[in-house]
Amino acid sequence: MASLGLAQRIRIGHDGNSGTLFPMMGRVNLGRRRVGLRVMASEGHQSSVEPDLSVTVNGLKMPNPFVIGSGPPGTNYTVMKRAFDEGWGAVIAKTVSLEADKVKNVTPRYAKLRADANGSAKGQIIGWQNIELISDRPLETMLKEFRQLKEEYPERILIASIMEEYNKAAWEELIYRVEETGIDAIEINFSCPHGMPERRMGAAVGQDCDLLEEVCGWINAVATVPVWAKMTPNITDITKPARVSLNKGCEGVSAINTIMSVMGINLDTLRPEPCVEGYSTPGGYSSKAVHPIALAKVMNIARMMKSEFGDKDLSLSAIGGVETGGDAAEFILLGANTVQVCTGVMMHGYGLVKTLCSELKDFMRKHNFSSIEDFRGTSLDYFTTHTDLVRRQQEAIRQRKAVKKGLQSDKDWTGDGFVQETESMVSN
Repeated sequence: MASLGLAQRIRIGHDGNSGTLFPMMGRVNLGRRRVGLRVMASEGHQSSVEPDLSVTVNGLKMPNPFVIGSGPPGTNYTVMKRAFDEGWGAVIAKTVSLEADKVKNVTPRYAKLRADANGSAKGQIIGWQNIELISDRPLETMLKEFRQLKEEYPERILIASIMEEYNKAAWEELIYRVEETGIDAIEINFSCPHGMPERRMGAAVGQDCDLLEEVCGWINAVATVPVWAKMTPNITDITKPARVSLNKGCEGVSAINTIMSVMGINLDTLRPEPCVEGYSTPGGYSSKAVHPIALAKVMNIARMMKSEFGDKDLSLSAIGGVETGGDAAEFILLGANTVQVCTGVMMHGYGLVKTLCSELKDFMRKHNFSSIEDFRGTSLDYFTTHTDLVRRQQEAIRQRKAVKKGLQSDKDWTGDGFVQETESMVSN
C-alpha cells in the first residue's frame, strides 16, 4: 500500500532521454494524515535567474506543472514510461474500474473538426471528438504496470484515475487496490460524458450533487492519498459539484472533461461522425475550440475556491485545449496549480512538453516572473459583473472627458464608418 509514513521521502529524479536531473522530485514532507494540495513557490529565486517551473502539490514535487491527462496518452506502461522520459511533470493513467470486461470500445472512435469551412483535410484541427470509453484492459494488468512504473520511476508522480458504479463496496475495493501499487494520488472520474453514465458512472455522478456528495464521502473515508475530483462541463453551474467535492474531503478538483457534442454529419452519406457501421452516438469534444469554455469554467471554480475555502490547501488542475505555453499560462493566471494535456499529446506527441516548458518560460521572462506562484491567480481579480463594467466605463468617460474612444450609444453608429466603428470597440 502507498506509504504515508515515510517522512521526508526525497529522491533524485532523472530524464530517460537526456539524463537531465530533476532535483528532489517525488514525495516530500508526507505525514500520516492526508493534507491539502497546494503549489508552493520556490524560494530564493530572483528575477535575473532562469524561471523555475517546478511545483509542489500536496508534498508531490513535479519538475513542471504539465500533467498527462487521463486518456489514451496514459493507457499502458509503454506510453506512460515515454511520458516520464520526455519530462512531463506527472502522469494520470487512463481511467480504470473493477470490471474491465464490461468496457467495449468501437472503431472508429474519433472525429476531427477543421478550421477550413469546407472541411478540407489541410485545414487546421480545432476540434476533436471521441466516443472512447475508459480502459478496457484487465485491472490487474494496469495495476501491475503501475507497480512497475513506480519501481522504475519512484521519484516521479503517477496518478490513478478511477471510476466505479454506484456501489460503496466496489469503490472501497478499487481504492484499496490502486493504492497498493504505490501511486501518488487518485483522480476520480465524475465526468465521462458518454457510455459510462448508462451504468450510473462518470457524468451521471458528477451531474447529480446528491449522488456526488454520497460517493465522495465513501471515497474520502478510505483513501489515504490525495484525491482530485474531475468535473464535467455538461452542467449549468460547475461550481456546485466542485464545492460538494471539496466539502466532502477531496483535496482538489480537475476541470474540465470533454463537452458533449455531435461532431457533424457527412453530407455525402447523411450519416453522423464518427461513423460506426452507419451509426454514431454523441461524444466528448476537446482540443483548441474548447479552450475559451474551459477558461470560463476554471475561472468560476477558482473564484469559488478563493472566496469560500480561502486559506485551505486545495488544488485546481486545469484542462482544455492546451497546445502552447501561452494556453497553459492563461490557466495558471486564473489560479490553476497544474495544467493537464490529453488531446494535445494525441495530436503532437509526447515531445510537446518541451515546447510547453520553453514557451511558458518565455512568458515568465517577459513579465519578470521567477516561479509559477509569482503569477498564479493574477488575472482572477479582473473579472466582474456587466453592471460593474458599465459603472467603470462611465467613470472612465467622465475622466477622459474630451477623449472619444468607441461609441457611447447605439445612436452613434453610421453606415459609412461601420467597420471602423466596430473595430474601435474590440479589445484585442
